[in-house]
Amino acid sequence: MSMMGRPGGPFGRPMGPGGGKPANAKSTLRRLLGRLGNQKLVLFGVFLATSLAVTFSVLGPRALGQATNLVFDGLISKQLPKGVSKADIIAQLRASGRDQFADMLEGMNIVPGAGVDFDAVLKVALLVIGLYVLSAFFQWLQGYVMSGIAQRTIAELRRDVQHKLGRVPLKYIDGQSRGDLLSRVTNDIDNIGTTLQQGLSQLLSSVLQVIGGLTMMFLISPLLAIISLVVIPASVGAAAAIGKKSQVQFAAQWKHTGELNGQVEETHTGHSLVLAFGQRESSLKKFNESNNALYEASFKASFLSGLIPPVMGILANINYVSIAVIGALRVTSGQMTLGDVQAFIQYSRQFTMPLSGIAAQMNQLQSGLASAERVFEVLDAEEEEPQPRGSMATIAEPRGRVVFDDVAFRYVPETPLIHDFTLTVEPGQTVAIVGPTGAGKTTIVNLLMRFYEIDSGRIFIDGVDTFDIAREDLRSMFGMVLQDTWLFGGTIRENIAYGRDNVTEEEIYQAARDAHADRFIRTLPDGYDTVIEDDAANISVGERQLLTIARAFLADPTILILDEATSSVDTRTELLIQQAMHTLRQGRTGFIIAHRLSTIRDADIIVVMKDGGIVEVGSHDVLIKRNGHYRELYQSQFELPLD
Repeated sequence: MSMMGRPGGPFGRPMGPGGGKPANAKSTLRRLLGRLGNQKLVLFGVFLATSLAVTFSVLGPRALGQATNLVFDGLISKQLPKGVSKADIIAQLRASGRDQFADMLEGMNIVPGAGVDFDAVLKVALLVIGLYVLSAFFQWLQGYVMSGIAQRTIAELRRDVQHKLGRVPLKYIDGQSRGDLLSRVTNDIDNIGTTLQQGLSQLLSSVLQVIGGLTMMFLISPLLAIISLVVIPASVGAAAAIGKKSQVQFAAQWKHTGELNGQVEETHTGHSLVLAFGQRESSLKKFNESNNALYEASFKASFLSGLIPPVMGILANINYVSIAVIGALRVTSGQMTLGDVQAFIQYSRQFTMPLSGIAAQMNQLQSGLASAERVFEVLDAEEEEPQPRGSMATIAEPRGRVVFDDVAFRYVPETPLIHDFTLTVEPGQTVAIVGPTGAGKTTIVNLLMRFYEIDSGRIFIDGVDTFDIAREDLRSMFGMVLQDTWLFGGTIRENIAYGRDNVTEEEIYQAARDAHADRFIRTLPDGYDTVIEDDAANISVGERQLLTIARAFLADPTILILDEATSSVDTRTELLIQQAMHTLRQGRTGFIIAHRLSTIRDADIIVVMKDGGIVEVGSHDVLIKRNGHYRELYQSQFELPLD
């Protein structure tokens, strides 16, 4: 049966929003700043606080220059004869040929014989202290507010990524390295937070300091200001050239970080296998290769970015020397006061140091953008087609009748996997799916629960096409027990009750008893309140499986899926679980995927798969008598005569 009439892309798969990684750093920066758009008022507050902090900071050197003038003018005034006017002294100096000294006195505010006005100096000093205190306060306020903006943005970004991972198809998760995906969700997002909190605020402050300092420099001496401007194109050019090369290394650094995290996670999870198969040296060699790649990328990124401060420092010092020499000449010529030169030198520092700060923050920005690209790749991943529950079909009282109608599926477009799969399962029947590895057994379950979308054909539950049922409603009918046990960090009680709300204590205990887990739970020091570690290392593999089976008991599903559910328990426990499962399956449809054929002898239907298709269907006794594929599988596991 074809899939005509269904919305979707090639092979009948629903199409989600497209996307890929950002084209370049500029688009990534625009997108990152766009996430701050809902905090415009608070951002304006940050801008205002930063502007005030810079304004008070910029006014300080000019006021301090006035104090220097008061002291210097007073010292010179004290050396001059009292009672003589400034004009007379200047005239006498010119008459004696001391024109340069006369020019300097002409540009000063002197009162012959008066001395230093310490009261005026004290007032100016208090004014300078007040300006710097106000600057520090608004600088703190800016940092405080920006910290809140950054943390809210990062919290929102984490939430968006978490929701995104809940909307992407299973094939996306399967196609990613777990460690690399975790690195994107943790390390990269944390790095973005650092960039927003420190990089952007300091970048804004540095830019305003450059503007404020340059303005005051032009007010004091346009000539010296123009000379100072020569450093700008050189600084910008150097920072841009170095930053372009460091961006490549920062991107490689975070890429290798994700790869290394993936290897560490895999090695830690499979530590016992690594030791059992003697792969410790091989694993260590692989780790060292990835670690060295990360080291080289990190070293190059740090080295290149570390070139910016000394380069900027050299340019700043050249500018500083030029200003000092030219400024001294202009003081002696009476064109500038000593206080103005002092203030101008301070402003030149305020002008060049922020340029160095801007260059330094560009390093953090480059690193943050590299992380942002990786996070946006996750956010741009193709999603499952949204299905509003109100517009979808519902099954009020599911019975569990499942029909596969000519189903076909492929993971890779060029390689068919499932083809011509047709099967009808009546309510309450237990279906065992067996076959060699790679035959498509688990894929059938994934298609049934719509973890993957079929290419053609249809799957019905109680006569309703599963494509017309909201995924959440569809999956709520199923209970699963997988070969790979999954338990989260929490108590045993919480793990058993996972997935069901408003459960009573007695229901938890009964589920544990049905799964034959109650006895071992009560032998633990804290019983049902025993906390399971993150990797569940404090209980055995078989005990973990019993807990997942108890969870399935408590869920009370319409359709039960057991994927090698008893493979991790001993023979006696397996027998007890089979008995419990037999009780659990009464009135429910069950799908069992098994390699150990002893676990499925009592199944109502046994489906034998090979190369993605059904080769045999029937009960155990019927299939044994056919002398076909099932008999071969059975004989490969048991040496006892079959007849």
